[in-house]
Amino acid sequence: MATLTTPPTAVTDPPAAGSSPSVAEPQKVDYMNLPCPIPYEEIHREALMSLKPELFEGMRFDFTKGLNQKFSLSHSVMMGPTEIPSQSSETIKIPTAHYEFGANFIDPKVFIFSLKLFFAFTCWLHSRMGALFVLWQLMLFGRVLTDGRLNARLKCDLTENLTLKGNAQLTHEPHMSHGMFNFDYKGLDYRTQLQLGNGALLGASYIQSVSPHLSLGGEVFWAGQHRKSGIGYAARYNTDKMVATGQVASTGMVALSYVQKVSDKVSLASDFMYNYMSRDVTASFGYDYILRQCRLRGKIDSNGCVAALLEERLNMGLNFILSAEIDHRKKDYKFGFGLTVGE
Repeated sequence: MATLTTPPTAVTDPPAAGSSPSVAEPQKVDYMNLPCPIPYEEIHREALMSLKPELFEGMRFDFTKGLNQKFSLSHSVMMGPTEIPSQSSETIKIPTAHYEFGANFIDPKVFIFSLKLFFAFTCWLHSRMGALFVLWQLMLFGRVLTDGRLNARLKCDLTENLTLKGNAQLTHEPHMSHGMFNFDYKGLDYRTQLQLGNGALLGASYIQSVSPHLSLGGEVFWAGQHRKSGIGYAARYNTDKMVATGQVASTGMVALSYVQKVSDKVSLASDFMYNYMSRDVTASFGYDYILRQCRLRGKIDSNGCVAALLEERLNMGLNFILSAEIDHRKKDYKFGFGLTVGE
């Protein structure tokens, strides 16, 4: 007679006394290896891309021709109305036309120094390092307009971490010419900047990463010509999907901004500006939409101003630009179109 047999059952060891089910441990943060933050003056750059597009009125034509790998020339023609200051609430415009000639020089170089040529300290380094490779880049930009204005910009990487920036504007109008030099230093998890300008202008800023996503910073400035000084603080929190910033200064300015990255090609932005001395408040909302052949940016603010900028790529090195802005409060309407030739 057949006997019934039961299948063998798996035997598991009972959990040890005091043990708990395995739980994924949170990733530990290495505070000695935090990312380097962006410069203090650029903490709102994602929001400004959507909320502050380069709008214009009238006609604009830009042509850039590269003479070689380092040197290029640019020509720009602008025709359209220009606003002039007025005591009344109405906007007064006069027709103007300008031609701008520009020259650009970009020279990346690699220099190899034998450290034996330096002083005792560098000789000591040479015994351990050999030759020192210093990579630096020099960029010069100049613009001159038919109304007599001259603009110049300079950027030079003195070392791998230290950068010199300069900009100047010369004009025949009294007290309108200015110049400024910036020294930017990039550390492992911090950035600092020193500013020197005409009119006894001195400024300094510092921003530090305190976590993988959060950075805090501050700035001070002194305008000796106007006998004014100020101090400010800022915070920036960014992830792969969003960027939030906050800034406050003793001049009365409070600025908040938020950018949400919906996708790789679409982002939404908003900001809030408040001056607790003049009691001025402005809030705005903007978008940035990148298509295959064009880019569309626009905004609307609490003052009743609506603006949009469309950049259409017609062909390689050929772009068509449309700009529009409507200010319902001032009843001011602006429209512009342009063409850009060259890269």
